Amino acid sequence: MIRVIAIASRPLRMPSALLSRTSNLLAGAGDFWRERMNWLTDPYHPERHYMRGPGPKWRAKHPEADRDQA
Repeated sequence: MIRVIAIASRPLRMPSALLSRTSNLLAGAGDFWRERMNWLTDPYHPERHYMRGPGPKWRAKHPEADRDQA
């Protein structure tokens, strides 16, 4: 038990700048992973159903609209 406490109480040998960079990198990777998982599991994606304009059936019902644009 004394040996475990002695090992745990030793100061870290790595510089604090390296620890800071490592923790920032891990936090960034965690944020990236979390965003990707949220995007994959979110059922609402309006960009997948984006309408690009009136289709052929609408044009068939509104022939005067084609003349206005020309």
